[in-house]
Amino acid sequence: MLQKINKTDEEWRQQLTPEQYRVTRTKGTERPYSGEYCEAHDPGLYGCVCCGTELFESTTKFESGTGWPSFTAPIDDERTRLEKDYSHGMFRIEVLCNVCDAHLGHVFNDGPPPTGMRYCLNSVALVLKRTADPA
Repeated sequence: MLQKINKTDEEWRQQLTPEQYRVTRTKGTERPYSGEYCEAHDPGLYGCVCCGTELFESTTKFESGTGWPSFTAPIDDERTRLEKDYSHGMFRIEVLCNVCDAHLGHVFNDGPPPTGMRYCLNSVALVLKRTADPA
């Protein structure tokens, strides 16, 4: 079981850049193709920028052509949480960090095998812990 992290709004503002705060704490979205990890191919683990929880493996990342980094599945279902999102006049499924409640992006059912899912995330909500390429 992962330990829940609770901070005040002011603590998050002090820890994060204005853009990280806007996206992760107020459910914003970065501009497409503007994120650091949109076209990254380095091996490693993608974690939450707010709390560092490891969320996605680079081996599940794929090029979706959407302008945001996309993954087929989280490391495990305990690390992320899904919620219904009716904002902006549409229905989507929001992806949140289950440890600190950071908004990460949205998930769609138009991804590649093996899961058929596309976790479409904001680069600014992630931090990549690079590892040596096993090949």
